[in-house]
Amino acid sequence: MSDLELLRRTLAPPFRIKVVEAVKIPSREERERILKEAHYSPFRIRSEDVYIDLLTDSGTAAMSDEQWAAMMRGDEAYVGSKNYYRFEEAVREITGFEHVIPTHQGRAAENVLFGSLIKPGDIIPGNTHFDTTRAHIADKGGKPIDLIGEWLWDFDHEYPFRGNLDPARLEYVLRKYHDKIPFILLTGVNNVAASSPISMENIRETRELAERYDIPIFFDACRFFENCYLIKMREPGYGGKSVAEIVREALSYADGCYMSCKKDALVNIGGFIALRDEKLAERCKERLVLYEGFPTYGGLARRDLEAIAIGLREGLDERYLEWRVRQVAYLGELLERAGARVIKPTGGSGVFLDVYSVYPHLSEKELPEVAAFADMYLEGAVRIVGAPFPVDFVNLDGGEVERRTFEFVRFAIPRRALTKAHMEYVGAVMERVMERAHLNKGFRIVYWPEILGHFFARYEPIS
Repeated sequence: MSDLELLRRTLAPPFRIKVVEAVKIPSREERERILKEAHYSPFRIRSEDVYIDLLTDSGTAAMSDEQWAAMMRGDEAYVGSKNYYRFEEAVREITGFEHVIPTHQGRAAENVLFGSLIKPGDIIPGNTHFDTTRAHIADKGGKPIDLIGEWLWDFDHEYPFRGNLDPARLEYVLRKYHDKIPFILLTGVNNVAASSPISMENIRETRELAERYDIPIFFDACRFFENCYLIKMREPGYGGKSVAEIVREALSYADGCYMSCKKDALVNIGGFIALRDEKLAERCKERLVLYEGFPTYGGLARRDLEAIAIGLREGLDERYLEWRVRQVAYLGELLERAGARVIKPTGGSGVFLDVYSVYPHLSEKELPEVAAFADMYLEGAVRIVGAPFPVDFVNLDGGEVERRTFEFVRFAIPRRALTKAHMEYVGAVMERVMERAHLNKGFRIVYWPEILGHFFARYEPIS
């Protein structure tokens, strides 16, 4: 057995643990009370009342000793901090884009970039748009269109690149709406499509179609290192290339990107926009001053820029990426052993479940995703999230855009923060849930606001 095979089998991480945080498991009686007081919403439970938190992989990474040391080198000048220039150098080196604009996180980058590009009535096609992205497009008067294929709803087959954009749907939309499309947005890994990657072939094909109408392409690159590692593992012709080389090639087909550094850059806060077009960059900087801060800090403490510069390079470490993707796959294996149906192959940021494999007796109106969260918390103080996710899907038969839902439960794994034993605990809790899932009668919505409702919703059990 080779060293690599031994590492894969044992899930031994490529790091040592220097700092620990004490956590507790509330008693079952306490968990019942906490769920009720939180109105059965994962977003209303305090972190101190959670044993293993798989709500999100955003901003939850464990930073390295190098990053923490870098935090002490903060030059907190309002203008021209030396930390900004080290940050700018790292982003340029990795992305190949000349113009670098820091923001305090990914949704801030969306606000600045989309506000510089979208006019009321515009249409924004993409492989799929996640919740805050959809909200920002709508806030600017635009309409998101999800050009995913029917494979999104096909759990019977494995799609190595389930995150791909459907070229036939893109061609249709470009032909019909090209004068209303300011840009195409690609997300990798595709967080709606079970954290699955978009292939290099699909990226090239998207570029070729976009060039016919002179429409730019931008990437939501928050989990792009994981995407490019999965290209290396799954796409012919890329096994011998480094992930850094694959990242540069993929971004070479785009006109810019934005990134929430709270994912692949392994920091707790921060983001950026990186662009080719100097005029667009200047417009973004003007909006940045209005919403975020001066262009050499962008709403961040300068020490955070230093941590991002280091985290970007650490996030490209292929030893880390190998361990990260294997940890996600291992949790998927454990959930399958417990009897749940996992969307396969697993991707980069977490494991996605077919919720009806756990609650076949519940209908969509009975909110099986809320049932899954409530049961995982009740049985083991594990926090997850799920929702019927809206997809504005192009029906090629009739040529119209129709609203469909993609229902899933997501187990999002924080980076460098949890061990193999934590994954085994989650698998054991799922076994408990599967034993009692038939007793859950579902939930109803008590409160759901208009914007990003799932963050603020309240629920109650159906009695």
